[in-house]
Amino acid sequence: MKSAPWAWLIGLVLLFFAGDRLGGWGLKRMTDSSQFRYARLYQDKAVSDILLLGNSRGLCFFQPEIEAITGKNTFNLSYNGLPINVANALALDYFDRYPAPELLLIDVTLCDRVNKQVLSEFVLYAPYSKRLQELLQQERPQHYQAAQWMHLFRYNNELFQRTLFYLNDSDEDWLLDRVISTTMKSNVAEQTYSIDTFLVNELVALTEKAREKGIKVNLLINPYYPSFLETMKGLNEFEQQIETATGLEVHNYANALQEASYFGDYQHLNKIGSQAYLKLLFQDGLLTK
Repeated sequence: MKSAPWAWLIGLVLLFFAGDRLGGWGLKRMTDSSQFRYARLYQDKAVSDILLLGNSRGLCFFQPEIEAITGKNTFNLSYNGLPINVANALALDYFDRYPAPELLLIDVTLCDRVNKQVLSEFVLYAPYSKRLQELLQQERPQHYQAAQWMHLFRYNNELFQRTLFYLNDSDEDWLLDRVISTTMKSNVAEQTYSIDTFLVNELVALTEKAREKGIKVNLLINPYYPSFLETMKGLNEFEQQIETATGLEVHNYANALQEASYFGDYQHLNKIGSQAYLKLLFQDGLLTK
């Protein structure tokens, strides 16, 4: 007796969902055991004295150097293209899970844009965070729903690739280890900073919550490659608006380093540059409470 066509169809659908759930379960176990920063955040392995936050420019808060200088434990929530609304969710999740750190350093240039692509990647960590779930439902509802139906979907992004890359190795030394090329030096392009009330409000909410918990907050603008900085427009206005909104001083180190050998590209210090920069911050009292 032949099976009805719909029986085969139902069987295929069930097989698909079973494979999806089994695959998702396996990849979640790998995520949970990774040494990558957000896996550690949500597995209660991120206690720190100094919490660090930024987009890719926040990676120059080089943890081994800060810990060597200060003798304090650090944890860095920074990530490539991380926007302030996602950073806010991550930091508030941190505050909920851990004792308050002594100090929070924020590179405020993460307030310069909304980045929905990066937000979409954080569907990977949405199962661990109600705040990320709500943010995704508001800003990327179709992406969020796709991950609810197909668990493997949440692992199809660069964030999961990073999670795998650091499966068994610490990411605390994740930073450029190159010197800016001659080609880049001669092709400096103009950069314009703009600011949005929504982005500022996210930063204000974060700094207020941190201060309520007794955390000292230092707002910073990390160094730029000097020739690139000369082409930038709106950075001073950007700084002033953030100071007005938060009531906190923005410590502007955009022009603090002049050596080309300190930079990996226009916007990012390399390891040598980071070490020089962090020594400046320590001398200026910005790495201590």
